[in-house]
Amino acid sequence: MPLPDTFPAELLAPPDPAALPLPPLAPAGDGVRLLRGAVYAVPEGNRPLELDLWLPARAQGPVPVIVFVHGGAWRTGLRDDLGPRFRHWQPGPFARLVRAGFALACPDYRLSGEVTHPGQLRDLRAAVAWLRTRSAELGLDADRTVLWGESAGGHLAALLALTAGAPPIRGCVTWYAPTDLTRLAEDQPPGNYDPADPGTFEALLIGGALTDLPDRARDASPVSHVAPGAPPFLVLHGTYDVIVPCAQGDRLVSALRAVGAHAELVPVPGGDHLWAGIPEDEVERCFTASLDFAVRCVR
Repeated sequence: MPLPDTFPAELLAPPDPAALPLPPLAPAGDGVRLLRGAVYAVPEGNRPLELDLWLPARAQGPVPVIVFVHGGAWRTGLRDDLGPRFRHWQPGPFARLVRAGFALACPDYRLSGEVTHPGQLRDLRAAVAWLRTRSAELGLDADRTVLWGESAGGHLAALLALTAGAPPIRGCVTWYAPTDLTRLAEDQPPGNYDPADPGTFEALLIGGALTDLPDRARDASPVSHVAPGAPPFLVLHGTYDVIVPCAQGDRLVSALRAVGAHAELVPVPGGDHLWAGIPEDEVERCFTASLDFAVRCVR
């Protein structure tokens, strides 16, 4: 219905997330505090987007930030879930990152049932901008931000790291992430993947079959955005991944090295998607290698 001429239309404007009151901080284990459900964006026509922020209880000055991007094939997933191999950890993986000296931000983003690419990327850019805007009151050093994502979240983290502009992201960790949607069929066993299928998770992300929307598939591929000056990358990928072939990780690392960027590829022997198929100590090594890389990036 139309608004009366006398009604102040500004009252219907969405709230500014940079000015909203912050949720209360709550204890989340020894030395860790949790700010859960802070609204960082209010996209028109969609649900408000929230993030959780894990903070050290006693920090000496502003702390660097890891932004964790969850997986789930761009179709599902929980913002505070690093994957099934980590759900039993005590203390949990996010508490471990905080105890190593980081703040840890876990944002929601709109899924492919809500918006197609590049909507997810815009959401994550808004989350990073919100952290920067509110860094003083939260005790964050937003100039030292590292991205870390798994599966679809690794794809989005890589896209964000390569398109963030200034100020740059300090580093990016990806686990078993797709990196070149235009060549997924090449990297799968013959007949295992049909790029003309409009029902694949990648097609749902971009809004149509990869063969029908080649320009959009290319734009949604991190390898297409590699350029000189890219931040350092650590790419971990299981050699037996039946969901996202290990060759996808190699494609990103090769593209980064070709422009002089620092990129480390760590093939995980016998590892399947979500780190299925490897023993517990190897899962621990994947986590520790990623944390060590993040520390080096912000040192």
